[in-house]
Amino acid sequence: MILELYRALTAVGGPAIALYLRSRRGRGKEDAARYGERFGHAGRPRPPGPLAWVHAASVGEALSVLPALTRIGRDRPHLTVLVTTGTVTSAALMAERLPATAFHQYVPVDRPDAVARFLDHWRPDLAIWVESELWPNLILAAHARGIPLALVQGRMSERAFARWRRIPGAARTLLGVFAPVIAQSPAMAERFAALGARAVAVADLKEAAPPLPADEGALADLRAALGSRLVWLAASTHPGEEAAIAGVLARIRRTHPDLLTIVVPRHPARGSAVAAVFVDAGCRVATRSQAGAAIGDADVYVADTIGELGLFFRLAPLAFIGGSLVPHGGQNPFEAARLRTVPLWGPSMTNFAPMVAALSAANAGIAVDDAAALAAVVVRLLGDTRERDALAGRAEAVATAGAAALERVLAALAPFLDRLNAAAPPAGSDRARA
Repeated sequence: MILELYRALTAVGGPAIALYLRSRRGRGKEDAARYGERFGHAGRPRPPGPLAWVHAASVGEALSVLPALTRIGRDRPHLTVLVTTGTVTSAALMAERLPATAFHQYVPVDRPDAVARFLDHWRPDLAIWVESELWPNLILAAHARGIPLALVQGRMSERAFARWRRIPGAARTLLGVFAPVIAQSPAMAERFAALGARAVAVADLKEAAPPLPADEGALADLRAALGSRLVWLAASTHPGEEAAIAGVLARIRRTHPDLLTIVVPRHPARGSAVAAVFVDAGCRVATRSQAGAAIGDADVYVADTIGELGLFFRLAPLAFIGGSLVPHGGQNPFEAARLRTVPLWGPSMTNFAPMVAALSAANAGIAVDDAAALAAVVVRLLGDTRERDALAGRAEAVATAGAAALERVLAALAPFLDRLNAAAPPAGSDRARA
């Protein structure tokens, strides 16, 4: 009943949905050049041969599945993969990082007509969904067409589990179409199974991701600009956290007046607003997106660009992990740890609880309760190279120990992928040359 009501509301709510998307486009949150894709109008022809479709909501989900896409492209080079996401930032990253066997489109808005246009054009032979963005119309329409669906990197928070339990029939109908369901943790696997998911297993692809990339030329330039200055990083920050970081700086600069703080907002479009917070706090600020901007004698460097977080982790020996001093659930601490940057996080890390547990058990990162505690830890670690290096080494070991997760995911998907690969045109055909 709930799903039928949802379908009806999304069918009659077309004008309101279109108005909402136009508003997002006006604010730069939709891609004006590819706007039609959001309504199911394809931006390119369908390639011949079998097509696997991978849906990842945004940057984090897309990055987590990149190693799997790379392996699929390497092992099955004649199988094409369509990757859909819903954000401009993720589209830009996919344009840079997808293997040659994959391409990107924006996911259609979850209206029946847009979904039908999308599926009519692409006719995917397999659908792989990543994490937790479950669009009912898109999922059930794909299932009705006989498209096998798998869920990888499945995330089910306690809060989401409680919501789904209030509508058990809808949960069972929606989750029951996925097989396998590969959850991020045993606790999440139990929640999926309790809601009606089938063939539930556990593997966290974020444990198997390679280190974030960095442009070597840009890295050399920044190192030259920094010289011997001490640096620390606030990574993937969310609204409300920059003000807390400004308070942290007031304390740190009493003992480290020459310290440079690099702030990377989770959403680069917030760059000017983030810079204003630090200007108001009396800091000298440089902003990376501004043409010609240099670090110089800035106290704070706002890195409001896309896809450069790996660059800044390589510069900073310790990093605060954003989304954790506000009730967001945190960001990925392994991204810092893989590059020997000591991760520090606040009390809200529910989205990455298994990673936090692994780091904590190995004494490979530090949890803080608030901004005052964060300031104390930063001051201590900046002054204690031995402790900092020991933490960084343990963090790297923990974060690079999960390569088996990728193999488990690929093994679970292999029966589907092998069938598609067997149906792909042989080498030398038009498809192989496309």
